[in-house]
Amino acid sequence: MRKLAIEELNRLSIDAYKLAEKISLSVILDNVRSLNNIGSIFRTCDAFLVEKIYLCGITSCPPHRDIHKTALGATESVAWEYNSDTLQILKRLKKDGYIIFSAEQTEKSLLLQDIMLDKRGKYAIVFGHEVKGVDQAVIDICDACIEIPQFGTKHSLNVSVSAGIVIWEMFRQLNK
Repeated sequence: MRKLAIEELNRLSIDAYKLAEKISLSVILDNVRSLNNIGSIFRTCDAFLVEKIYLCGITSCPPHRDIHKTALGATESVAWEYNSDTLQILKRLKKDGYIIFSAEQTEKSLLLQDIMLDKRGKYAIVFGHEVKGVDQAVIDICDACIEIPQFGTKHSLNVSVSAGIVIWEMFRQLNK
């Protein structure tokens, strides 16, 4: 096996990325405090053609050196918007026909492997604060919560890791 050179990866330019067809998925960051996590999620959204990221509450916005450090330019390719009020964004998306999920452990959460997305649907997924998770008021407006099964001693994954797992599964289903 030979490692591929950067030129062999056939990556899109930023202009080509902006014109490329996206999956019908938006990502909402609800009070994510770590700039490195924010940048990492931007990079994941770029990798899987997410249509937009909504940065809400205390979530910082580009340009910022620490976001850039992990985003590696994805803040230039992925569309994003800031709004201090997560609920306002969710209400707008619901009005536009989005089904809204929250990545959170709740009484009736759906296991990630059990969700079934319709390619014709429009979806949004909320990821929350690194310690407090997704705010209960946000959960209350969501259509469902998605839980990533875990089998160790810890009760949660890092938000950027969770985002990578969930976004990949949603991309896999929406890109068939």
